[in-house]
Amino acid sequence: MAGELSSARGSAVTIVTRADGFDPACLEEAVSRVAGGKGFSGTVRVTRHGEPVFTSAFGMASRRWSIPNTCDTRFRVASVSKMFTAVAVLQLVERKQVRLDNALVDFVRDHMPQLDPRVTVRHALTMTAGIGDWFEEGSDDWEAEWADLTSSHPLYLLRSNKDYLPLFADKQPHFPPGERHLYNGAGYILLGLLIEAMTGRSFEEVVADDVFARAGMSTAGFPALDDLGPDTAEGYLTTPDGPTPYRTNHYATTPGAAADGGATCTAADLTAFARALRHGRLLNDEITRLALTPQVDEREEKVRGYRWMYGFGLTHILDDEGTIVRWGHTGEEDGVSARLYHYPRQGLDVAVLGNISWCAGDMGWAIHDALDCKTQPPVG
Repeated sequence: MAGELSSARGSAVTIVTRADGFDPACLEEAVSRVAGGKGFSGTVRVTRHGEPVFTSAFGMASRRWSIPNTCDTRFRVASVSKMFTAVAVLQLVERKQVRLDNALVDFVRDHMPQLDPRVTVRHALTMTAGIGDWFEEGSDDWEAEWADLTSSHPLYLLRSNKDYLPLFADKQPHFPPGERHLYNGAGYILLGLLIEAMTGRSFEEVVADDVFARAGMSTAGFPALDDLGPDTAEGYLTTPDGPTPYRTNHYATTPGAAADGGATCTAADLTAFARALRHGRLLNDEITRLALTPQVDEREEKVRGYRWMYGFGLTHILDDEGTIVRWGHTGEEDGVSARLYHYPRQGLDVAVLGNISWCAGDMGWAIHDALDCKTQPPVG
């Protein structure tokens, strides 16, 4: 370790640790540029081989009480949580309690007996089941449809996996199982119910004991929005036409976590998870390799020059040679914006957690570009 730079800019605290072979100067510049220009509120953490090389916090955890975000603030992570659900299911596969090609209805018949028996556990994990979603995120008019959903189904009633069933159980499927990938949270809701059926424990307890604890995610959990947990950021929506520039997300998103999203953790928790997953602390060697292998194309076209594929709760981007450049997941809901990425060739983990809607995406891509991922040599 060659040195350490620490600075404070209003509510921002930046700590940069220099590690052998990695100069984070351009990374700090990119993060500062996006934070200043886009109004990012949250925290950024980059680790290399498990050691932090860059951590930074910006904005306010509570605008009501003027409490700044810090590098230890906990944030809700939305669909990033799908990774935790996928690992919990793969642990059942490892123990041979579940097979990937088992019919999913065999595990959730009490909740959704009408589920197409051709839909398998694998289909739900890879989002190729084709079933209707509790909310169709890929809709061209999703904002209007979300407003319609929230006006007819009070969000405060959605506090557990089974609460979502009336929103999708009777929907017609989009396509036959296995035909293609379509982003889908309902399949992960059903996977959460599978976990409960096979373990006799709540989904939250299983993930806390078998994923969070084993990964060393010491502050991760599933508090509801109306729980007064310690060191937890409030979520905010921007309201440019309102009397104030922000309002909280307490009435804009689901209060309780479910198997398709909603865990709360720190950036350090997320980078600990990524390291634990790839180093076999959550799954055995065979299932770890499976968990980190892309399974299906997310789309036909390239985006930003990459091929995009989905696996078991992970999105992978691949270069023209078919090499995985990055894997991880994104999370977005009102007042929540999150990214967790691992870069295999650089040995880097990147966590971006935000408490303003849609603020993590630009930050994630700025970091990606600063890492110059296409040209850096592999790290042994």
